[in-house]
Amino acid sequence: MRIAQVFIGLVVLLVNQGHAKHVIDSNERSVPYFEAVNDQPVIGVLSQELSYLMTQNYGDEGYDSYIAASYVKFVEGAGARVVPIWINQPIDYYENIMSNLNGVLLPGGATWFNQSNGYADAGRHIYDIAVQYNEKGEYFPLWGTCLGFELLTYLAANGTEHRAHCSSNSQALPLNFKNDFRTSRLFADAPNDVIDILSNEPVTANFHQFCVTEANLTALGLDQDWRVMSVDQDWNGMEFISTIEHKTYPFYGIQFHPEKNIYEWVQNKNISHTANAIRAAQYFGDFFVEESRKSNHQFTSETTLEKHVIYNYQPTFTGLKRSSFEQCYMFRETPKVLPKKLKSKKLGLKTKSTPRGPAGLARD
Repeated sequence: MRIAQVFIGLVVLLVNQGHAKHVIDSNERSVPYFEAVNDQPVIGVLSQELSYLMTQNYGDEGYDSYIAASYVKFVEGAGARVVPIWINQPIDYYENIMSNLNGVLLPGGATWFNQSNGYADAGRHIYDIAVQYNEKGEYFPLWGTCLGFELLTYLAANGTEHRAHCSSNSQALPLNFKNDFRTSRLFADAPNDVIDILSNEPVTANFHQFCVTEANLTALGLDQDWRVMSVDQDWNGMEFISTIEHKTYPFYGIQFHPEKNIYEWVQNKNISHTANAIRAAQYFGDFFVEESRKSNHQFTSETTLEKHVIYNYQPTFTGLKRSSFEQCYMFRETPKVLPKKLKSKKLGLKTKSTPRGPAGLARD
């Protein structure tokens, strides 16, 4: 009888320890639990200034901003529609458009963070508005790829240039996961086969001359708010952060390009198109869109939405002119139009100005 009681006690203890571990892991993720409430998510993709090469090729045609079509396909392929977000707009525009959206993707590219009224300034408004949404209990995710990832941390540092120079152009890498990466939201429920692919195969496409290191984060105190899940090394052996997420808000950043594995076919770029690379790349699109389903924002009507979706524009075959993007949506004279507001969604938000720090150009 005594042995049976001891055995039962051990079982209860083990069960409680397991429960306690689950609670700890959940608390580490710290974002309140939200169920999916929206099966028709709409995601905004931020445009940006033309790169130097694009200006040479298309500047005479009157274009002033663009979105690489692979980012649009990345979102659409995971089950969401896309609305382009313009640069060089007043704050009211970003308040209003975000009240209709379920998340925002900050894409990679090649532009400067200290260029007035451009990508970084728009990102400043978007970041601050998203923070205030989440503080109010309105789930609103942000996703940054490459330059967008760098922008997230730049904005979190209030415009302090913290990036390091690195050499990771046309570099295919596996991810070196941290021991606790499964406590993150991004990878907590990732299928084991996806983790195996990412850990063991060179499937992530890297194209960046700047990077963020763990030392950079610590120096600015950003490690208190951001969780690093994986790191990698550039061609010279310099270690940089490859995946990151905010500990409180549903903000995610990756230094590599999953959209390139699936949708970019420019040759001699060392981009993996294996079945495993596609499987792993698709996971990130699926995750972000699933996050966007937790937002209940919506346009006032389907007719209003139709006026803003990317379908109103046609992509250009930019790969024919040596671009690293096969297709881009090219925009002339970014329109200064405000979307129809949702009732009671006017926030009156205040956003920070982006300090004019050192120039920061990143590659695709």
